[in-house]
Amino acid sequence: MDRRTFLYTGSLLAAASAAPGMAPFIAKGSKLAPGIQLYMVREEMARDAGGTMKQLGAMGYTQLESYGGDKGIFWGLSPIKFQKLATGNGLTLVSAHHNPMSTPEFEQLAAQAAQIGMQYLVCPWLGPQNSIDDFKRFADDFNQRGKICNAHGIRYAYHPHDYPYKPVDGQLPIDVLLAGTDAALVDFQMDVYYTLIEGQDPYQYLAKYKGRFKLMHLRDVLKHRLPKGSADESACDMGEGIINFSRLVHAAQAEGVTYFFVEQSRFYHESPLQSAKKNVNFLKHMKPA
Repeated sequence: MDRRTFLYTGSLLAAASAAPGMAPFIAKGSKLAPGIQLYMVREEMARDAGGTMKQLGAMGYTQLESYGGDKGIFWGLSPIKFQKLATGNGLTLVSAHHNPMSTPEFEQLAAQAAQIGMQYLVCPWLGPQNSIDDFKRFADDFNQRGKICNAHGIRYAYHPHDYPYKPVDGQLPIDVLLAGTDAALVDFQMDVYYTLIEGQDPYQYLAKYKGRFKLMHLRDVLKHRLPKGSADESACDMGEGIINFSRLVHAAQAEGVTYFFVEQSRFYHESPLQSAKKNVNFLKHMKPA
């Protein structure tokens, strides 16, 4: 199913707003530590990493997820210097999306991540494949990288985009990856936007694979899709689309999700930092399910 041509159905809207029999999800008063994926503010970080993190901390974010841009996950700084810059602004670097790299390079990155107390390294992209066997091989590679991370006292995870929810050889790659990876070695990071936009039910995945999804990306889905061929994704700031985030976050926490990161991909009459502030304010004022 093409995510740019998918038509909303009653089942999609129902999945986005509620899951029968799942409320209340956790005890009232459970707190969410607001996190942000730095890819969202990558241009600002490239210009002034310290100033950008100062603004994010002042907004109320407490956790960061980095990514492997041109300067690497530590933005051209040593791991220790980046950590100090983050903690000096009330932020904790929890995880990072890493670039493709050799096993020795990954070993070094895992050691650096562990050195500063990070929790996760995350594979953010595999790309569409022609055969389901390719995804089976990816699962084997994830297990090996999970062993490396475990040896350093951290965890490994995979972040699916839209393509793992598209059938290949009659199977969904996301299901093959979940089945082919060892739960003791590999966790998953759900991007609820992609799960929904491909017509899947995030509640069902969280429940069926309880404890496998430990991280989550948060952004909303427009009530009315953008036209086919639009350059932007049909995403919007939290609270402006179809997702009941209070219900979703509580369900996710009950099923084992620990870390939540805002990652907006479309900025409508706003800057990335303005969007970041709007989204963290939404999370801070979100009422229990």
